Amino acid sequence: MKNRESDDPGSRRKKPEITLREMEIDDIAHVFHLGEKLFKAQEVPNLYRTWDDFEVIQLYQSDPELCFVAEEEETGKLVGFVLGTTVTKSHSAWKYGLMVWLGIDPAYRRYAIATKLFHQLTDVMLQEGVRMLLVDTEADNLEALHFFRKLGFGSPQEHLYLTLNLAAKLKQLKEKANGKTRPNDR
Repeated sequence: MKNRESDDPGSRRKKPEITLREMEIDDIAHVFHLGEKLFKAQEVPNLYRTWDDFEVIQLYQSDPELCFVAEEEETGKLVGFVLGTTVTKSHSAWKYGLMVWLGIDPAYRRYAIATKLFHQLTDVMLQEGVRMLLVDTEADNLEALHFFRKLGFGSPQEHLYLTLNLAAKLKQLKEKANGKTRPNDR
C-alpha cells in the first residue's frame, strides 16, 4: 500500500461519494486490472508473484460473500476492493478469516475506503463465526503495516520467502526435448 498522492492539501479534490457493495461477476476484470496497477514487481515483488486473474476468480467463486468493491457513485468507477476467505481446520473449534487482498486506486487513497472495506469484510466474517482474522504483507511495506496496526492487528510474525530460479534447468529440458542435447548433458 504505497502512497502516491501529493501531500499538498491544495491538490486534493472534493471527497468522492463511495458505495461499497458485494463484488459481481462483471467486476472481476476491473478488480484484476486494478490489482495489476497496484501490485508491481519492483514495489511489492511477493504480491506481484501471486496476483493473477485465477486468484481473483477463485476467491470470487469460493467465497463471493467475502469479496467487496468500492465504487465511486458519480462515475461508477471501481476504486477499491477487498477479497477474503475463511479456513476451518480439523480438530479446531476456531474458524479463521483471511483478508487475502486489499487494494485502493492511488487517486482515491486517504478517503478511508480501505478502512470501510475492511469493516465490511470483518462484519461478514463475524456473522460467519470467524474468531481470528489474519493478514499478511511485505515486511518493508510500512504504510500497510501502519494501516493494519491502526485497525488492531498485532503479534507480527516473521515469514521468509525463498526463491529458486529454474530458468537454466527449464532451458536444458526444452533443449533436451527438442533433441539439442550437448555432450556433457548426457
